[in-house]
Amino acid sequence: MQVSAALLCLVLAAAARGEWKAVSTQIEPSAAGKLEHRYVVFEDSASGDRASMELVLFSTKSCRLRIIDQPSEPRGDLDEMMRREKCLAGVNGGYFDPNYKPIGLLIVDGKIIAPLQRARLLTGILTASSSKAQILRVSEFSRGQKIDAAVECGPMIVDLGNRVAGLEATRQARRTFAAAEKADRVALGFCSDISLADLSKILTTQFAPNFKIHRALNLDGGSSSAFWFKRGDGSVFSIPEQKAVRDFVAIVPK
Repeated sequence: MQVSAALLCLVLAAAARGEWKAVSTQIEPSAAGKLEHRYVVFEDSASGDRASMELVLFSTKSCRLRIIDQPSEPRGDLDEMMRREKCLAGVNGGYFDPNYKPIGLLIVDGKIIAPLQRARLLTGILTASSSKAQILRVSEFSRGQKIDAAVECGPMIVDLGNRVAGLEATRQARRTFAAAEKADRVALGFCSDISLADLSKILTTQFAPNFKIHRALNLDGGSSSAFWFKRGDGSVFSIPEQKAVRDFVAIVPK
């Protein structure tokens, strides 16, 4: 009886945790090659809770990442900057202090704007060159690498294809993130209010064909979160940030 009770407790605990799965997906292409917008709704099998996610997926063979910085006022919003810089898609970028000074490494057009920092929250760096984009652990970053763009942020939410243990599981907020597979495909995303732990679970599901996330990095979330995508017909889908931000991560054609 004691063994049966223990097994029952394990089953109930697993059911209470639940698993996230995609229950609906809408896809629309952009005007540029291998780039698409996905709207995906996920549901928790135990609680029935739902989360919606905006994703833009692309290949570094046809597009590249660029960091757009706003060092001084007036600071435009994501929609304004994406249109001005003729971008294909974008999200808000990294952390900044009350005076809009970047927190963590920031490289724009090959120039170091802010240095690397060692901090508990800053666990990863999104980097890009003309030929590739990747997410590195801070310990893996080398100053000798030729990098056109980089933003240090965190926490890491998927690492080597696996969920990251110990992520905050109770605070729900809007989230923005970058994700990369092992090959040439990359994603920028925005998720409705959710905990970091649940976002990690969602991003390790197979939500897109032939796209298995190798690493995913949390960007500045909450009121900074924003998403922008230019459709194939030239119209725009946009979720605006709720306050001005320092920088943006953009996708531009090669």
